Amino acid sequence: MYTTIRFEKKENIGIATINRPEALNALNSTVIDELEQLIREIEADKSLRAVIITGEGRSFVAGADIGEQCPLDLAGGRAWGQRGSALMRRIERMEIPTIAAVNGFALGGGCELALACDIILASEKAKFGQPEVTLGITPGFSGTQRLPRRVGVAKAKELIFSGKMIRADEAKEIGLANAVYAPEELMNAAEEMAKSFAKNAPIAVKYAKACIDRGMQMDIDDGIAVENELFAMCFGTEDQKEGMTAFLEKRPAGFKNK
Repeated sequence: MYTTIRFEKKENIGIATINRPEALNALNSTVIDELEQLIREIEADKSLRAVIITGEGRSFVAGADIGEQCPLDLAGGRAWGQRGSALMRRIERMEIPTIAAVNGFALGGGCELALACDIILASEKAKFGQPEVTLGITPGFSGTQRLPRRVGVAKAKELIFSGKMIRADEAKEIGLANAVYAPEELMNAAEEMAKSFAKNAPIAVKYAKACIDRGMQMDIDDGIAVENELFAMCFGTEDQKEGMTAFLEKRPAGFKNK
C-alpha cells in the first residue's frame, strides 16, 4: 500500500520504517501523505499497544525535502509548515506509546519527527540537529516548541541558533535521547521497550500518557486534577479488577483493554 514506508506488526507492536534511503529518508509530500494514512490505520487498530518509528539505511530522517521546499513562496511555506506540524501533532497525540529508533541522521524535520514521539532511542551513529537557520528558515514542524520542552530553553536556543549537529552521546546527556545503543542492538532494544509497555493495562497506559502530556501544559493543580479524574476512571475498567486480582492471587494479569 505504501511506496515510502514499510509497516509490520509483531504481535501487538507496530514498526514503521521510513523507506526512502536514496534521499536519506527526507520528508517529501509522498512520505507525509503516507504517514498521515498510516497513522489513521494505527489509530483504528485497537490491537496495537505501541509503535516504533525508524528509518531505512543510514538515516532516520535527514530532514524535509529541500528540493520541494526551495520554490515555495510565503503562502506555500505557510501551508507546508502547517501540514508538517499537524502531522507531528497527530503523532504526538496518539493514545499508544511511540518510540523513535534513531539509527542515523535525525535533522530538521527528522529531529522534529523524533521529538513528536514519547521516547527517543539512538544508535551510536545517530546525529541530531535543527539546521534550518543555515538554509534561511526556522524549524517549521514545531521544533521550536518541542525541543525546549525536551532539553530546556537555553540548550534548545543553542542548537537552533547554531544549526549544529550533535552526536548520540550528547543527545543523551542533554535529555534529548533516552538511551544509546550499538547500531546492531538498537531495534532489539526498541522492541523490548515496546513490549514492556505493551504488557501492561492498555487503558492505564493510555491514561498515564494523557496525564503527563496534558499536565505539562497546565499548572500543577490543574494537572493533579486531570490525574485524579483519570485515576478514578481506571476503577471503572475490567483491567483494573483483573490487575489487582492477579496481584493478590500472585499470577500474571490477563488484560483485555476493557
